[in-house]
Amino acid sequence: MLNKSSSGSDIGQLWSVGRCARRSSGRWQCTCRSSSGRGGGGVKLLGFSCDEVKSHKAWIKDIEAFTSRAKVTYPIIANPNREIIKELNLVEPEEKDASGKQVPSRALHIVGPDKKLSFLYPTSMGRNMDEVARVLDSLQRTMKHKIATPCNWKPGDAVVISLSISNEQAKEMSPQGFKTADLLSRKYYLRFTHID
Repeated sequence: MLNKSSSGSDIGQLWSVGRCARRSSGRWQCTCRSSSGRGGGGVKLLGFSCDEVKSHKAWIKDIEAFTSRAKVTYPIIANPNREIIKELNLVEPEEKDASGKQVPSRALHIVGPDKKLSFLYPTSMGRNMDEVARVLDSLQRTMKHKIATPCNWKPGDAVVISLSISNEQAKEMSPQGFKTADLLSRKYYLRFTHID
């Protein structure tokens, strides 16, 4: 069930960025103006909603009218019985709708190919899609290589080689070489390299 959207789009081994949406008192809650669906780099954008498809179509018209030149091109999964949001644990822990059913979190969720939640963007904050893309790049690289991305890292910047990697392994991993920070402790654990 988690490998297909209601439109038949295959999620497979891609990263998924899901934006959960719901209406409150019959009104859409849109805290994000960047709903046009930027994707790429092995990423599939999805929307989850506890409303019916008819409601999605009205929401899309609102977003496209409100945000000039934006087109909603990603699938929105209708989940009125809330099966998927429960299975993925994408529910607000304490909030329920008028009928007492759990409602989806309005947060942005990044789910890896292993179908595990990797990142949760806060509900109360509007999305910065450049930051979301940066987080995705970091998550994808750290899953593929034994590295960590330092504070304020951007694609193209140096990354930190994992402590579990010996210097010999680091040389194999980074044929272009790596730089070891000269620390006051004289412990040589902070090693930087570049990964494409």
